[in-house]
Amino acid sequence: MSIRFIYGRAGIGKSTWCINSIAENIKKDDENKLILIVPEQYTFNTENRILKSIGESALLRTQVLSFKKMAHEVFEECGGRVKEIIKESGRNMLIHKVLNEKIESLEYFRKISREQGFYEIVSDVISEFKKYNVEVDSLRNIEESIQESDLYNKIRELSIIYEAFNEEMNEGYIDGDDELTLLGKKLLENDIYTNSEVWIDEFSTFTPQQLEIIRLLARRCKRVNITLCMDNRDNSNGNQDITDVFNTIKNTENKILKIMKENNISYDKPINLNMINVNEGYNRFKNSPELEHIEKYFFTYPFNSFNGKCENVKLYKANNIYDEIERVAKSITALIRSGKYRYKDISVVCRNIDDYEKITSVIFKDYEIPYFLDKKLELLNNPLIILITSAFEILFKDWSYESVFKYLKTGLTGIENSYIDILENFVLEYGVKGYKWTVKEIISESWFNNNEELSEEKIFISEIMDEVRRPLLVFHNKIKGKHKVSHICKAIYEFLIDIHAFERINEWIEKFDEIGLEDKVKEYSQVEESVIDILDQAVDVMGDKDLDSYDFFKILNSGFNNEEIGVIPVALDQVNIGDVARIKGRDVKALYIVGVNDGILPASKKEEGILSDNDRNILSDIGIELASNTRNKVFEEQFLLYTVLTISSDFLMISYPMADFEGKSLRPSIVISRIKKILPKLVEESDLYDLSSYKDKLNKVISPIPTFNELILAMRKNCDEENVEEYWREVYKWYKDSPEYENKVKNIFKGLDYSNLKNHVNKNNLRELYANEDGKLMFSVSRLEKYAECPFSYFVQYGLKAKNRKIYEFTPPDLGSFVHDILDLFTNRVKKEGILWSELNNERCKDIVSNLIDIRLSEQTNSILNSSKRFKYLSQRFKRVISKSVTVMAEQIGKGEFEVFKTEFDFGNYKTGEAVMLNLQDDEKVYLQGRIDRIDTLDLDGQTYIRIIDYKTGAKKFDLNELYYGLQMQLLVYLDAIIKNSKYILEKQVVPGAVLYFKVDDPIIKSKKEMTTEEVETEVLEELKLKGLVLKDAKVVKAMDRDIEGYSLVIPAAFKKDGDFKSTSDVVTEEEFTLLREYVNRKMISLCEDMLCGDIKIEPTKQANRSYCEYCDFSSICQFDTSIKDNKYKIVGKKSRTEIWDNIRSDVKGSKEDN
Repeated sequence: MSIRFIYGRAGIGKSTWCINSIAENIKKDDENKLILIVPEQYTFNTENRILKSIGESALLRTQVLSFKKMAHEVFEECGGRVKEIIKESGRNMLIHKVLNEKIESLEYFRKISREQGFYEIVSDVISEFKKYNVEVDSLRNIEESIQESDLYNKIRELSIIYEAFNEEMNEGYIDGDDELTLLGKKLLENDIYTNSEVWIDEFSTFTPQQLEIIRLLARRCKRVNITLCMDNRDNSNGNQDITDVFNTIKNTENKILKIMKENNISYDKPINLNMINVNEGYNRFKNSPELEHIEKYFFTYPFNSFNGKCENVKLYKANNIYDEIERVAKSITALIRSGKYRYKDISVVCRNIDDYEKITSVIFKDYEIPYFLDKKLELLNNPLIILITSAFEILFKDWSYESVFKYLKTGLTGIENSYIDILENFVLEYGVKGYKWTVKEIISESWFNNNEELSEEKIFISEIMDEVRRPLLVFHNKIKGKHKVSHICKAIYEFLIDIHAFERINEWIEKFDEIGLEDKVKEYSQVEESVIDILDQAVDVMGDKDLDSYDFFKILNSGFNNEEIGVIPVALDQVNIGDVARIKGRDVKALYIVGVNDGILPASKKEEGILSDNDRNILSDIGIELASNTRNKVFEEQFLLYTVLTISSDFLMISYPMADFEGKSLRPSIVISRIKKILPKLVEESDLYDLSSYKDKLNKVISPIPTFNELILAMRKNCDEENVEEYWREVYKWYKDSPEYENKVKNIFKGLDYSNLKNHVNKNNLRELYANEDGKLMFSVSRLEKYAECPFSYFVQYGLKAKNRKIYEFTPPDLGSFVHDILDLFTNRVKKEGILWSELNNERCKDIVSNLIDIRLSEQTNSILNSSKRFKYLSQRFKRVISKSVTVMAEQIGKGEFEVFKTEFDFGNYKTGEAVMLNLQDDEKVYLQGRIDRIDTLDLDGQTYIRIIDYKTGAKKFDLNELYYGLQMQLLVYLDAIIKNSKYILEKQVVPGAVLYFKVDDPIIKSKKEMTTEEVETEVLEELKLKGLVLKDAKVVKAMDRDIEGYSLVIPAAFKKDGDFKSTSDVVTEEEFTLLREYVNRKMISLCEDMLCGDIKIEPTKQANRSYCEYCDFSSICQFDTSIKDNKYKIVGKKSRTEIWDNIRSDVKGSKEDN
């Protein structure tokens, strides 16, 4: 009846000693049981080691147990556990229920108690209380001893929750955290392990529950042997060094010694393997002196440097995680090729497995490396769970787009993917949600134009929608309102049966099995059972409780959130991938530690949780021991680091990425700098300095997929006349002769000569694409400007008729149309009612605009502006913006003599004005049409002047430089159209007065000083001043702003004191207006001729730092990339005003001479 410690540093043979000791006991032929206790995750590997070392005879007397497995064995042999153990999901549901019922008793936690994550936090605290033998009465007894108010409130309310949880648990289940407590009671009542010998290995700490089991075993068993990873016990009475890497183990040792002293348990002479094995020559690192040096000196201060060659330790600096894992895959392949390793001898570990699992799986499959991912799968990400949760969300979120298509895209609804795509386009275009899904007539005729094609589409889409909604409406009708939990769980099950979800899961399992995806087979084989178990536990835990469906959904979701699916290796010879905390207990010859970055390994300080470090210290002082505080966990992390650095026997590679998936930079861990110091001859490799490529010229020829990628690079180098290793010719021949890769090799050559440039298409084909139904080429100015921006983008949009997916949203073009309509209605109202523009003040404008918008929205009940509160708010904002704009517009008109002649004037439709005709070569004719927002006129000195106004909702300014390059011709074309059609429109000849942009806006005026109302109004006028070109005539200018003094608040013009125009004025003569019209005309002819000749080159314009590609919807089609040969921007240089005018005059003169 004793305890014996077995001391030994990492790699010294503690586990081997335990197995050898068991073998010696087996030879004694007595009947006593031999028990080896290890952590749960190490039992399988430990059993294999015993079988290899001792043989099958070991199975007759030896048991490999964890503390939990020991509990199960005792309960099975002695009885004692009649209730089923509640799963983590059921546990969380129960806590959820308790918190809902006790909400009125809580004050401190009331606000956060309904937060989703709070249930998990409480679950962790309850689990901690149980593992550390903290009873409800213990918490109640210490309440009065707590002086700190926050901690007092925490403990008081946690005890309320803890007590209620235990009461609920006692009704039907047993908590898994109570198993060791029950085991302790059974060991007291039975002699099951009397005279047995026990070995406890691979533990660094024990919970109070586990320490109690050790105490009871020591009282009954012949002897309990406990391995401690540390040097021999220090018998000095000095203070223990908290920074010692073995500090955690020494704390564990002290706790056990205290138990021995308090219970009169004998202390057998310990065994110091550090001395025995050194003398006998046994050492894990006997073949790798570098690893032995790391074990001895990594945590030693000061340290000794290793001066030998570093052949068994590698250090790799990766560009990113992909580069890092690919380097690991290449290294593993090299180890296997050496013949010294098998896959099962190799492990890959990291501290952040979630960041590495997907990329590692993909790369290892490409490199044909068999692997086992030692991580439980989260049920929450399985399609069946997503199906259930989204079915609830559709109800709670009123058939939102996101919830409906999350449901449909699980693949478990039985609706074909192509139908889902059609439905998705329709739902996005028409904003289908809410009542539109549930009305009797699914699709209203008002959504469509009345033609046969859309009528057929209506019928088809309505059939798909009905198939989607039918089972969901049945399910929702069953769960709406309050129901017993058992009723809701039954409704969920019936819904899954109704849509045949389980049948489809089984079909998937068969397909996964056929194509060899064994990990998927394991996962999906368990998911149905897990869902049923969770529903059953929900019924058992709170089946008779009435709950609102939303409250139940939160509880169910917490259950799903905590459910994990365990997986086991499907083969023995696999690379193990996992977290550093789970690596112990394996025979690892080669280890790869990835992700060794600052804050990750070792892990940075974690959040303290409900109970802070200070709380834990206070509780410890009054006799309540709990888990380590964050400070102690930092030192536990150091021991974990020591463990992982010393687990491999032959080879170690440490790597770290310099950037994460998003490209954010990462810093190397302190581990990297420490390794470099103790191994000064260790060379840090990277993609730029890869030692393996120098030592092994064939290191890039690995498995088909990655080698094929390398072949592509080699062929590119060969095309660029760079040196390529001769063996790539043989590699190329292998792929060329392979049926699987034959076509892919051909595609490489196509790719090497790839060009995204298609400069011309057939002229006749183009004319068919661009002509209207009458065979005429009718263009708008904006279309020609689009062609000038990028010929290819124009061709895709207007030739191929490519369109973006229509979305039910209010886009900038929608806003532009809405604003133009309201401004047109406003102008017509003013004209119809005979209101003088000078009489329109701010309030009058507000009233008229508000009334016009209200009428418009009442007439268009299906308008998006009526669809939601958000859009109704936007319509109110539009009222404010348009009101401010028309107030300024009224003041601008009122300040001058020009009168509004026409608004929204169309030309080119042969009703209000002829099209502008362009005569091209080969007698081809192009007709321009358009709509002019406003035409103002002025009769002065026997002349009629016209002013063209174009409304803009964006920040549009007139730019003569852009006009020169054909990017801003609209105003001049409008002017030309009116002048040419003036005898039909105004019944007289006209003279250009101005071409101007008016910005529709309600600007925010910023100032560093306080401003008066008049000053603010002046700034508003300045912000919304008309922009463009004005006739260089003082009378005409004053007719636009009679109050002009110096500079104008209406137009871009200003006078000097001598009456001449300032140089900052945007004024031109009548002759210059004519020149601009003629230049724009020639420019449009040039653009049309290029367009109709088939010029569709990918050549987007770029001016300053702005490229038109930034706003193009078709960049994914052209794949413009300046790194591709001949992909170049058309640079729009910034020319001076004088240079532009000189060029325009020259071009116009030259074209006249040519004619």
